[in-house]
Amino acid sequence: MTTAEILESGRTMRSDEQLFLIDSLHAMLDVPDLAIKAAWVAEAQDRAAAFERGELPLAGLEPMLAQYRWHAAQ
Repeated sequence: MTTAEILESGRTMRSDEQLFLIDSLHAMLDVPDLAIKAAWVAEAQDRAAAFERGELPLAGLEPMLAQYRWHAAQ
């Protein structure tokens, strides 16, 4: 079955069948990229280690909120 045939078939499906088809296609595409996940884990570990070594400055909550309020007002 070609993509065009699948799309045409989908047009005649009941809405619950369309939803099932969409959910099934999404599930096939929603596969985690292990390389990206590994990169983020390494980044988080590096940041945590830098924090523990005192290499990352701490920011207070109020200055950060003020910055976001300023951007929201723009």
